[in-house]
Amino acid sequence: MLLGAISLTWSALAVPLHYVLPRRWAHLLGRRSVTTLFRLYLGALDLIGACRFDLRELDTLRNEGPLIIAPNHPCLLDAVMVISRLPNTACIMKADIVDNIFLGAGARLAGYIRNDARLSMIRQAVAELRNGSHLLLFPEGTRTTRWPVNACKGTAALIARRARVPIQTVFIETDSPYLSKGWPLFRCPAMPITYRIRLGRRFDPPAKAGAFTEELERHFIDALRDAPRFLPPDAQQAADAPRPAG
Repeated sequence: MLLGAISLTWSALAVPLHYVLPRRWAHLLGRRSVTTLFRLYLGALDLIGACRFDLRELDTLRNEGPLIIAPNHPCLLDAVMVISRLPNTACIMKADIVDNIFLGAGARLAGYIRNDARLSMIRQAVAELRNGSHLLLFPEGTRTTRWPVNACKGTAALIARRARVPIQTVFIETDSPYLSKGWPLFRCPAMPITYRIRLGRRFDPPAKAGAFTEELERHFIDALRDAPRFLPPDAQQAADAPRPAG
């Protein structure tokens, strides 16, 4: 509810700014504002004892040149955590989020990229990187349903190869399935929830997308093997379902 209220208020301000400001200034203001608002939101969760965050390693990336930031994706708060520490970040988002009344206006002001047109998405992502931005892209494409990560997609490799920028892996660890795939939005979890982010290997721009994507997935699996393990609600229901005899 708090995040919804913050997002809706910012959306009301972002709509006129999107039409009034030059594109460059709109993106700069939009991204820095989202970073500030997300940081305030996470600070409020910490203050009331709902969550504990250790995001300090992300701060070392803030003044880096263009990078693809590639985290695993255990829950809905992942993008919020990353953007709260990295203000010059373009984010590839699902189209229905960009069209959402709560988040859409702020996303458009910040110049975030829709994922519903693949060629356009790749062109916009490459342009953002060449302009010096970071690019937030989840290699799994959706929230994790297979421990420790889903099969990775080749989008990160294609963009990195075209833009000639490295891919920085990021590992998000949590001790709760809260807001994982299938978690009911208003279901209360056990608290406090702990979130920790640490940096992984930085990969050079790949020559071959297919081989690199397999290597990237193996890196996530090896790095997260000892992370807290849980099944999202959808996967847990499948695991608990009675199996046919014989």
